[in-house]
Amino acid sequence: MRSTDIRQTFLDYFTDRDHLRVPSGPLIPTDPTLLLTIAGMNQFKPYFLGEERPPHSRLTSVQKCVRTNDINNVGRTARHATFFEMLGNFSFGDYFKAEAMAYAWELFTRHYGLDPGRLWATVHHDDHESAALWRRIGIPESRIQRLGMADNYWSMGVPGPSGPSAELCYDRGPAFGAEGGPAANDERYIELWNLVFMQHLRGEGDGKEDFPILGELPTRNIDTGLGMDRLAAILQDVGTVCETDLLAPTLGLVQELAGRPFPGRDGSPGSVSFQVVTEHARTVAFLIADGVLPGNEGRGYVLRRLMRRAVRHARTLGITEPVLAAATGNVVDNLGGVWPELDSQRDLIAAVTTREEETFTGTLRQGGRLLDAAIGRARRSGLPRLDGETAFELHDTYGFPVELTVEVAQAAGLTVDEERYATLLDEQRRRGRGGGRNRNAETLRRRETYRELLGRHGPTVFVGYPELFTESTMSTGTELLAVLVDGRPVQVAAEGDRVELVLRHSPFYAESGGQVGDSGTVRLPDGTLVEITDTRYGVTGLHVHDGLVRRGELRPGRTVEAVLDGERRAATARSHSATHVLHAMLRRTLGEHARQQGSLVAPGRLRFDFAHFSPVDETQLSTIGALVNDYLLDDPEVRVWHASRAEAEAAGATAFFGDRYGEQVRIIDIGDASRELCGGTHVGHGTQAGPVRIVTESSVGAGLRRIEALTGRDALRYADSERRLLAEVTRLVGTPPEELVSTLAKRLGALTEAEQTLRRHRDRELDTVAETLLVGRRTSGDGWLVSAIRDDLTAAELRTVATSLLDRVADTQPVVAVLATRHDGKAQLVAGLSRPLLDRGLQAREVLRDAARTIGGGAGGNGRLASAGGRRSDRMVEALSQAEHTAHTLL
Repeated sequence: MRSTDIRQTFLDYFTDRDHLRVPSGPLIPTDPTLLLTIAGMNQFKPYFLGEERPPHSRLTSVQKCVRTNDINNVGRTARHATFFEMLGNFSFGDYFKAEAMAYAWELFTRHYGLDPGRLWATVHHDDHESAALWRRIGIPESRIQRLGMADNYWSMGVPGPSGPSAELCYDRGPAFGAEGGPAANDERYIELWNLVFMQHLRGEGDGKEDFPILGELPTRNIDTGLGMDRLAAILQDVGTVCETDLLAPTLGLVQELAGRPFPGRDGSPGSVSFQVVTEHARTVAFLIADGVLPGNEGRGYVLRRLMRRAVRHARTLGITEPVLAAATGNVVDNLGGVWPELDSQRDLIAAVTTREEETFTGTLRQGGRLLDAAIGRARRSGLPRLDGETAFELHDTYGFPVELTVEVAQAAGLTVDEERYATLLDEQRRRGRGGGRNRNAETLRRRETYRELLGRHGPTVFVGYPELFTESTMSTGTELLAVLVDGRPVQVAAEGDRVELVLRHSPFYAESGGQVGDSGTVRLPDGTLVEITDTRYGVTGLHVHDGLVRRGELRPGRTVEAVLDGERRAATARSHSATHVLHAMLRRTLGEHARQQGSLVAPGRLRFDFAHFSPVDETQLSTIGALVNDYLLDDPEVRVWHASRAEAEAAGATAFFGDRYGEQVRIIDIGDASRELCGGTHVGHGTQAGPVRIVTESSVGAGLRRIEALTGRDALRYADSERRLLAEVTRLVGTPPEELVSTLAKRLGALTEAEQTLRRHRDRELDTVAETLLVGRRTSGDGWLVSAIRDDLTAAELRTVATSLLDRVADTQPVVAVLATRHDGKAQLVAGLSRPLLDRGLQAREVLRDAARTIGGGAGGNGRLASAGGRRSDRMVEALSQAEHTAHTLL
């Protein structure tokens, strides 16, 4: 059964049983507690928590997921993958254990044709009800195993819904290991379907087992996950997930590039590498298609790690040419028909993978040189292994994978202190998490408070869209439902208190989709006044208004007047409509891949991040700015309409990054060029948004660019300040504005020529200094020592003199040069080594190690030349003496 048939069979089975099919959510979740979408239930978390009402009590989906907690098992087992499609069926207060288990059994045995005699079940050791239900279905007691929290209690690893689970596992036979059931051998008895009985709310804790259960969820729910790759491997009778039709074409390409066949599931390094390159290529393609770009933290780091791991394993297969673009392109060819986002982002995937591989290839070269030097030092010292500090430095500073460090060291007859490496890595991670647990606990406590308020009062009724009222009536009489101080409800707040307010009706827009929250005032008839500084969502559906009590006392239950800052709102609306048009003109100019990756919409200004793999040159930027303003000057109508999400997508509407969308969506049309799903506020006509002035374009990461622009009055004020600046410059230069550029070019050209003449003269002087110092050399050991304090030279000039001095020395003569200078209360040292010393494996910074500490600094540099700096200039003579002593020991 091909993967397309597996998907369709699953969806048809559950839609025939009154389940509403829901499309996959993106890999970038809206849940701030998650880095990536790791389970089919992630997009339904608000339903499980009771924060939102699901569109139907029964849902089914095929969800894209990425998990990297088992990344080291990819290729080492037959079943692990970092990307997978999770087939799921969900019940929200509808059916529970008995029905979910019966559905799974019937689908497996009657529709997929799995042998009932090879199916095993696991349950939580305290879940006697589930064990009895499996026996009633037909699984004998001998094939039901009771396991603990780590295996049969499910949570997302962060605070949220959780519950005991039951699993259906398939016996793949003796070729996959020994008997004993899932508890003894999870490679042979492969878990296929996890049925989670979602009934608890978990709190913050360590790992998968150590966390508190905070209570019961509002309703008992079902969350199931059936792994597509694993089921396909069994139904297609192949040894590994990489040999199914989901990945086999990519595996074939990797074999072609490597020039040798995949050896199969034999556990060899080659087998592992074939599978890692193949499997990671799919994950990389899907992550980029969903808007993740490589970086040094967060989900960007996850992507970068996967890409680098794939490249490293490709090199171990002997693939020296670029591999990522070809492999991810194959993934797009194979799966783009099922997942159209892959095909639409084909160019971006190719550009990002090409650039990242080029960068990492240089890292591999640099790390290799450093590793070779470390191996040389270990051998000279007679050490049997590399220290963990070296392995950690290579990983942390240069991005050099520790696995590669181990492999290279083993080839040189050395081991690596992996225990020390792991300790250093763990310490770094703990530092990174420092304070996070307390912050998470506080966030969780506040969210519980907001959730209780939502349950008690219902969602905030937002009455702040422009179509609902005009600027002359930007106020709303409403009930003050709750007052919070420090995140806790209070019965009275006094003057000077910082508060959070919950209103029944609110004209204030809550920050979302990049648009900042509204501000204004809340007033009472008795003169009490609260300044609202920001508005945000506490939980979905509940507006929280941050404010400061300026006058009087505030008590919940009172009728208040909420007054919006209309001028600030209007300026924000101009920026939001301008952002939509900018988005459209970027895609028109640069290509469809230039889609939004993030934004800030604020009064009078906007910041827009978009996918693009090279700088936008001045000509393109000018074209984009002209297109935006010309379009707005044509005064297109801004039209707001509502439809189902499917209808909006069919009409060509695109979604703004970071927004959450329900089944009914709000669409903003600005003329015929822009159609976006958007919950933000906008102007009524295009001319109300302009003018737009693009101020900067810059890089914010590999394949990610940022445009910042001003709108409306702020754009006009900026243009006026530029005019005044131009007038001042023309006055200083003494030339008309139209001749300013040519005049400045001539004067700068003359200045550059004069500076070059001075530089050549200074270089000759420095050559003379080097020659003089070399004449004054001293014999030391088997070589020469050159040392001096030259306060007439800068630190940069010291390096130039040291380099010139070493260039004058014969390649056979051991020479150490140590030079020093003092400027502005700081001490600088430079050390240089000639070729014979470098050939012995020595490093110039070794000369300065003790001296650098004496002047209160540290030493750094390459093999031939090193420098040190510190604030203890009063100890310069002592430091130079120490450096001379160290040099003598090397010569």
